[in-house]
Amino acid sequence: MSGEFNRFIEYITKLSNDKKIDFKQATLEVKTHIDSITKQNVISIVKEIGIIPEAIEASSSLEKLYSKASDCLLARCFSEFGMPSIAVNERGNSADIIATSIHGYTLVADAKTFRLSRTAKNQKDFKISTLSNWRGSEHDFALLVAPYFQYPSISSQIYSSALDYQVCLLSWEHILFLLNNDVIENENFSLENIWNAPQRISRDKKTAYADRMNCQFPIIDKMVCDRITKDISDFKAHLNNCKIDICNRGKNELEYLSSVKTEIEKLTREEAILELLKSKKILERITIIEKFVNSM
Repeated sequence: MSGEFNRFIEYITKLSNDKKIDFKQATLEVKTHIDSITKQNVISIVKEIGIIPEAIEASSSLEKLYSKASDCLLARCFSEFGMPSIAVNERGNSADIIATSIHGYTLVADAKTFRLSRTAKNQKDFKISTLSNWRGSEHDFALLVAPYFQYPSISSQIYSSALDYQVCLLSWEHILFLLNNDVIENENFSLENIWNAPQRISRDKKTAYADRMNCQFPIIDKMVCDRITKDISDFKAHLNNCKIDICNRGKNELEYLSSVKTEIEKLTREEAILELLKSKKILERITIIEKFVNSM
């Protein structure tokens, strides 16, 4: 992991471990931090944010804060594109991110992050229909941002659903490409032709005769490049660099898991039993039930 990303993880870990503040306050702290760092630091974090570190325990408060931090980071990215954005504090039945354009349109967005150890993902993991509901009639576009290589590579119902619900599928790698090229909306330049990708794909006569479950990214990649007048070869070179970074992250994650495995193998039988009890929160659950029963 890069130095900037490491510092970011250390920062949110410290916030998550601080018993004096609740999740809402921790989220506000993360927002303030992300809004205060330089664009170059934003770019460094965007390069790696799509991969949840294995050191972050699954379903932990830290993982939830990491997820919220990815929303705050994506909102900052839209702001860098000249689109004032907010990451909504309380989700409820509203979008995680709302961005406004100088050209009069608004969009809702959702940021997704996954572990490298995560098995195959399905439509439920991407919440496409939920994003469409969040857009409603109030907003013009709905956008999903997830790791490029975590989307299905050949065909999936995810792609047909994106067309049915008119949700634009993008990746952190696309966002990084736009940031690296200093893309900013102004009175004479709009990014609408990227966000409306599903409408444009649906209007294409070729789509009518093709399998709507086919991977859309060859088309979307070209749309992104055309909008910012870059050649598709530029984006392919960018993706190759991203692959190298992902492979390096993979090595780091494997080293971490190997170290954990080594430490576990050193445990005595009693220590191993205690660790298992802690991991399944058995003692904590017993205490909670006992307190409840005693209060009756």
